[in-house]
Amino acid sequence: MEKQKLPNALAVLILGILSILTCCCYGVIGLILAIVALVLAGKDKKLYLENPELYSNYSNLNTGKILAIIGIVLNVLTIIYFIWLIATFGLEGMQDQELMEARIREMLGS
Repeated sequence: MEKQKLPNALAVLILGILSILTCCCYGVIGLILAIVALVLAGKDKKLYLENPELYSNYSNLNTGKILAIIGIVLNVLTIIYFIWLIATFGLEGMQDQELMEARIREMLGS
């Protein structure tokens, strides 16, 4: 009997990669992609554990799940960083380069 592929393994892998690549988009897009990847990975893992002898691409699923976890960590750190920036410099400080430079000089004591 020929082994079949898990239905969402490739999607989980692609979403995991994209979640890492999009962490620079304020963390929101990548976080959503990583969460979707983990949900799909959970469904496929359950399917795999019921009949492991039927499926051949569990390694892709596992790799995608690991990438999604890394994506979640990177995106959460990005969100925390942007929250810190807004709390420290304010929205208008982030939009005005001269004001931002002045506040950074204040912070550094220069």
